[in-house]
Amino acid sequence: VLQENHVINGCCWLNHSDDKKCRKFIELVREHRSIKAWFSGHFHLGQDYQDSITFPTIDPSEGPYPNRGSCVFAQTSVMRGGTSRDGRQQSRFIRGNKSGFEICTVDHQKDGKVRVDATVTYRDNSHEVGVYSHDDEAYEHDQYFKVYMPQFGDKGYVCGAEEEDMCMLTDRAIDFDTVAWCKLACGRVLGVVNGMLLEFDKSTLAPLGLVVSSDELIGKRIIIIDSGIEECEINFDDLGMEGADCVDDSLLAREQAVLLFDGKEVTVIQPNEDGSYWRKIVRNKIARMKERRREKAAVEFALGMLDVTEDNLGDAVKSTWGPYTTTSGVAKSTVPVLSK
Repeated sequence: VLQENHVINGCCWLNHSDDKKCRKFIELVREHRSIKAWFSGHFHLGQDYQDSITFPTIDPSEGPYPNRGSCVFAQTSVMRGGTSRDGRQQSRFIRGNKSGFEICTVDHQKDGKVRVDATVTYRDNSHEVGVYSHDDEAYEHDQYFKVYMPQFGDKGYVCGAEEEDMCMLTDRAIDFDTVAWCKLACGRVLGVVNGMLLEFDKSTLAPLGLVVSSDELIGKRIIIIDSGIEECEINFDDLGMEGADCVDDSLLAREQAVLLFDGKEVTVIQPNEDGSYWRKIVRNKIARMKERRREKAAVEFALGMLDVTEDNLGDAVKSTWGPYTTTSGVAKSTVPVLSK
């Protein structure tokens, strides 16, 4: 469980990370099966939700084995009320025994009361069995996002996009109950859940971020069609670009267009330059923090050295990002525009 803003702003699991960093994280866990538990306080949400703990194995009836090593992933709350996103103040407590370990919650709002959340029992050096100790203690469905984790062969999987030249992801208008996903020829994974189009990590199938928001998606359908050229084209119009299409190794893979459409219009969902689809709307928090420090230094300089007062400080001190004068901190919508 997580807040929807983590999905929209592209920091579901690893804060503002890229493909390379994501791979390093999960590959570390897969390679070293001695890593038995990994805790993260990224969400600032409490520990009363059952799916705040994810076991390395799943029931075979739910799908194929998810390659998560031997590691249990656990969300961790916060101790101070001012930093909690849902009002809960809790910590994790690990209690080991001869057969494995228990993951517990220490509730700081109940005089440090300890509650067992899950029990992990070792089968051998590389395998274990996890059992939840209770159901959701509290789950506000309207406030939080129940994460859908695709599994190959589940009811939402739409095959065909990898090989067919036309694949209809949704055969009817999308609503908030629509669940459908597919793997593109390039290996990228796109899926519809909670009225949004998301991109999922192609290795773990965990959500990466928002592609199209519900305000633009509801009532539309999605189709994936081939769009690539059959052979390299020679460009004689732009000097220095002759045969450029033949240089790009990515063109060796089938090119596809992801289209959002209804009865009146079609919108092309363009990928980013790196080939990903989720929108990198929010910039790195560390970079933004450094920018604020630079602006504070500029304010002090202006007040001390220039003819500037507190009254006109807002007009006197500005920031610039090349051709831009500002950057957005929070995603609001994904309204498309057609490039000319």
